[in-house]
Parts: sequence; structure tokens; C-alpha cells
Amino acid sequence: MNRALHWFAALPWRREFNGWARSDGVTWIYIFKVLLAAFATYWLALRLELPQPRTAVITVFIVMQPQSGHVFAKSFYRLLGTLAGSAMMVTLMALFAQNSVPFLGCLALWVGLCSAGAARYRNFRAYGFVLAGYTAAMIGLPALAHPEGSFMAAVWRVLEIALGIICSTAITAAVLPQSSAASMRNALYQRFGVFARFVVEGLHGRHEQAAFETGNVRFVAEAIGLEGLRSVTVFEDPHMRRRNGRLNRLNSEFMAITTRFNALHQLLERLRAEQADTLIRHIEPGLHGLTNLLEAFADRALTNSDALTLVHRLEVFKANFPNQVRSARAELEQGEPSEARLLDFHTAYELLYRFVGDLLSYAETHASLADHNHVRELWQESFVPRTHWMTAVAAGLRATCVVGLMSAYWVLTAWPSGATMTLASAATVALSSTTNNPRRMSFQMACGTLLGAIFGFIETFFLFPHVDGFALLCVLLAPVFVLGAFLGSRPQWSGYGLGLLIFFSIGSVPDNLTIYNPYTFINDYIAMVIGMLLCAAAGAIILPPNSRWMWQRMEDELRRQVVFAISAPLNRLGSSFESQTRDLMHQAYGLAIGKPQVQRQLLRWMFVVLEIGHAVIELRREQAVLPIHPSYAEYRSWRIAIRVMGRALIRLFIQPDAGNLERCLKAVDRAIERVQRTDEPFASHFDTSVLRRVKSYLHFIRSSLLDPQSPLAAYAPDRFPQGSSSAT
Repeated sequence: MNRALHWFAALPWRREFNGWARSDGVTWIYIFKVLLAAFATYWLALRLELPQPRTAVITVFIVMQPQSGHVFAKSFYRLLGTLAGSAMMVTLMALFAQNSVPFLGCLALWVGLCSAGAARYRNFRAYGFVLAGYTAAMIGLPALAHPEGSFMAAVWRVLEIALGIICSTAITAAVLPQSSAASMRNALYQRFGVFARFVVEGLHGRHEQAAFETGNVRFVAEAIGLEGLRSVTVFEDPHMRRRNGRLNRLNSEFMAITTRFNALHQLLERLRAEQADTLIRHIEPGLHGLTNLLEAFADRALTNSDALTLVHRLEVFKANFPNQVRSARAELEQGEPSEARLLDFHTAYELLYRFVGDLLSYAETHASLADHNHVRELWQESFVPRTHWMTAVAAGLRATCVVGLMSAYWVLTAWPSGATMTLASAATVALSSTTNNPRRMSFQMACGTLLGAIFGFIETFFLFPHVDGFALLCVLLAPVFVLGAFLGSRPQWSGYGLGLLIFFSIGSVPDNLTIYNPYTFINDYIAMVIGMLLCAAAGAIILPPNSRWMWQRMEDELRRQVVFAISAPLNRLGSSFESQTRDLMHQAYGLAIGKPQVQRQLLRWMFVVLEIGHAVIELRREQAVLPIHPSYAEYRSWRIAIRVMGRALIRLFIQPDAGNLERCLKAVDRAIERVQRTDEPFASHFDTSVLRRVKSYLHFIRSSLLDPQSPLAAYAPDRFPQGSSSAT
């Protein structure tokens, strides 16, 4: 019997079915839930005799997501956005009920402001801004002909949206729920195993540059994605909500360990390139000890119990580490190495020691997730997103211009479908403001709307008149809804699905009182498609976000993160610096899709910014906790030299060129020399000597400035050959 069950479980079709269920099966479950929620909402809206049942149905299409946490978050922000947009529309109608020109002008400004907010605040917060913008348009434009009914129109709008939200959230939570919290736990468990393998391969020197860069792009995307998941799970799972601080901390600590490893990897690669075999031979014992430790956790999920095991092993490794370093240093000094090689040795072990400490902190936080309450929950350094102000300004300006132009055309021509055109353009430009390529998104929505017009014409004038009963109506609507939901579930086709579902519902889904008017039907769909095509043209002409000017400004903003690391208050600086730098990189990388050379340049700027910025923050932390002793006083030459170096770094990263790089290298050399000449009252071991740690960070900054893979290598002067040091 057991043999038969084992044979049945091993059948090829069963394995294929399980694979399908985990991929396409999830999509079809999502489509089934979309249909169920849409038809339940539609039936209730008809039974309650709401003025526009299609509004409730559109809410379902916009809110529904495969995972329940995303639905709860999107519903929350949609409701907030609807309330804000309705309030603004009522205010504008009260001020300009008798004059449409100032009303439309203020509406264009409001949509532009909301689009700028959507571009500035991403994830589901952006959706609240999007809804606030086009809700005002969807209520206000039809109400212009009857301003006395604007308040009730806003009330009905809120009720219709609330009905769609209630049905969507209820069905998402009750029917085959897909939990966002489960996705987050799985992502957390799998992430460390992938990173452990990445570290093992890197410490063994097996990474090709392309593989190293690809791995880092993945870790950046995972850090941003997990922050989005964390913000969603608080709506869904009280278990995860009790651990919100630790999840935030875990993401921050993961960013820290990736930066630390990148710094260590960069130094080791330089030593291998210089064929410093003797030095590498004395560093390898520490590297082998760590790789052997991490090998047991590579390519496997890190559960809470595994994290506790990792904590114990790292604690033992870290406790034995100082003696191992002293022994290796004593062996190295027997060969009378140069001062530069000693600096390399100290810097490598300092980075390795700090990396082990960061790994230990990460493992302790991961293990603490098993407890309902834990002291590590007290974490104040939250993830800080960063959006370039020009991105928000461009989105706002584009939206204002589009809505203003459509409004002017409507007023000048008195086209009966002008309100529909303005409404479609406002909705499209608002929805596309959160994407990297608004032109493509708008064009896809126009194509989806055109497809919806074809389906809608056939169904409205040839099929709906013969329908008797709600069940048959659902049968006719289901194929269009299934096609739209399927297209919307594919990221590369999401614009087609969104246009089909939203604007088919606006133009073709019957209300309680259905009017068959082919002239109005055709004109309205023509107006919607024209409005969307003009949005696509505006996305290509008016400050397109994926153009060269935006890449250059994002690169400039990325470089200025070093200025932030030098000049910002030290409190909570580490997490803010890490998260902002990665967020900027993630945005810039997305804008440069299809431009691999630009993406590689941005990625290499991120490496040098993170490495130098992290070293600067460590230097600032060391100086902030210095003991009271004349060797560490503010007026000492080594501290003055570090401040001079900071100003040189600011000039270099604001305006990178050969002259600023040369001045910066001289400032770093001078700081290293001043530190070497300063006597210290404590033992000169890296775990007891402040100045030895300071010297290691300064040496690493110099090494990063001369890294041949860095964008700064193009400005490196010949008289500063890589690997040299003024201390030799």
C-alpha cells in the first residue's frame, strides 16, 4: 500500500500539476475571485438601486490583487483618496458653479498636484493620490451641467466605492485566500540562503563581475520589495503587526550586511588583481572560517530555529576572531611587510570583523521573530524612501498640461463627449504617473479601451437587448472580465487589462436604466481613446521620466548621498543612508530599462557611494564615542585632516573630475599620515585601538576611490597608481 502511494505521488502529471498550481494556478484563482467579487458587487449595486453600479464594479477591478494584504491596503488608500477627491470637488463646485473655466483650471491643477504626490509617494500610498485626483474629475465633470446635485453625486460616489471595497475585501479574505504575510515569510526565509551562497562564492573569488552586479541588483530589489510587503502585512496579519519593528530592523540589517560584504569583496578583488599572494595567504584563514560556517546555510531557507543555530555559531566565531587576527598579524610581520600591506591587512580584517558582527545582529533579529514579544522590536530606524523632486514635478506638470488642454478643447468646441475625453485623460495621466514609462502605459490603456469599445458595441446593441435576467447578463460580461483580468495579471500587459476593464465598465456595463444610443456610445469611446493617446504623447514629450535628463539627475542625486552621509545628523543615519541610496538606485535602474550601459554605470555609482558613505558614517561613529584623552581631542591634527577630507569628498561627489579626485586622494593620504603619527594610550589591536580602526576606514576610502571598476577610475591620475599608498 505504501509503495502504491509513493508511486502515485511520484507520477509525472502530479509534479506538473503542482508546478502549474504554484504559478498559473494562482493566476486563475485570482481571476475567479475577480469575477466573483465583480458580479456580487454588481448585483448588490443593482438591488440597492445605486445611480452608477458600474462605479462599484470598477472599484473591484482596481482594488483586487492576488494577495489579501494588498487588497486591504489598496482599499484603505482608495477610500482615503475618494474622500479627499470628493471633498475637493464639492469645494470647487461651491466656488465656481456658475463658471466652468476657473473650475476646469483648478481641476487641472488639482489633478497635477495629486499626480505629483503619486510620483513622490510610491506603493499604495501613491494610489490614494491617484484616486484623489481622478475622483474629483469623475464626479465634477458630469456635475457641471447640474451643479445643484454635486454634493449628492459625491455621496453616491463614496457609497458605490465603499460597496466595491467591502465585497472585494470579503471575497479576498474568505475565498481561497492568498496571504501577503505568507509571501513575506517565504521571501525572508529564502533570502538569506541566496545571500549566503553569494558570500561563499565571493570570498572564494569565484564571482564574475557581471554575476556580482546581477546579484546586487537582486538584493536591492528584494530590500525594496520586502519594505512594500511589510507595509502591506500590517493591514492583514496581527501576528506580523506585532513584529513590525523587527521586520523593519531585519530589512535594515540586511542592507547593512550587503554593503559590508561589497566593501570586503572590493578590497579582496583589488588584492587578487595586484597578486598580493603573501597577504592573501594570511587573510584566508579568516575567510575560510566564515565560508565554512555559511556553507551550511547556503541555498536553503533560514527558519527561526536555523537562525538561532546561526547565532550560536557566529558568537563562537566572533569570540575567537581577535586571537586569530593577532596570530595572523604576527606571522605576517615576520616577513617585514610594507606599511601599505599592513594597512591592507588591517582593513581586510576590520571589514571582516564588522561583517561578522552585522551577520550576528541579523541572525539575532531573525531568531527573535519566533517570540511574540522581544526587546529587538524597539527599532526606530525605519526605511526612508527617496524620490527625486524632478520626478514628482514632471508628473504633476504633465498631468496639469493634459487635463488643461483637454478642458480647453472641450470649452472651445462644445463637443458633447468632451467631458468624457477630459475624464479619461485625467484618469489615464493619474494612473500612469506612478510608472517608469507613462507613454507606454497610456498607449496600452488606449489599446485596451479600443478593444473594450469593440466588445462593448457588440454586446450593447446585439446581445444585451435579448438578455433576460442577471445570470445571462453575467454570462455575457464574464469573457471580457476574464480577458481583462488575465491581461492585468501580467506586468508587461497590465495597461491593456486596466484599460479594458475600467473603460469597458464605464462605457458598456448596463445601469439600472439602460439607454441605447449608438451616437453617444461611439462618440464617448472615440473621446476616451483620443484622451489616452494624447496622454501617451504627453508622456513622450513633456519631461519623460525614462529620458537621458532624468538618468543624469538620478545619478547626480545618487552621488549626493555621500554628501548626506557626511553632513546629516548621526542619529539614525545608517539606515536612512542605506535605504535612500538603494531606493534611488532602484528607481534609476527601472527608468533605464533597455539601456544596459546606463544601468551598469548607475550600479557602479551605487557601489562606490555605499562603500565610501558607509566608511564615512563609521568614522563619524568612532569619533562620536571617543574617550576623553588628549590624543582624541578636537584640535588634534588627525581630526582636522578628516574634516578636510570630508569637504574634499563633498566636492568630488558633487562635481566628479580629475582635479577634485586628485585633491580628495591627497586629503585622504594626509589624514592617514596624521593618524599614523598620533600616539595612542591603548594597545594597537583592531578591537581595542580607535586609531587603528580609523586608519583602516581611511585606507578603505582611498582604495574605493581608486577601484578600477568604479566610475571614478576614468578620472584617476597616473601619479596615483592603484594599490599605492602615501604611507609606504
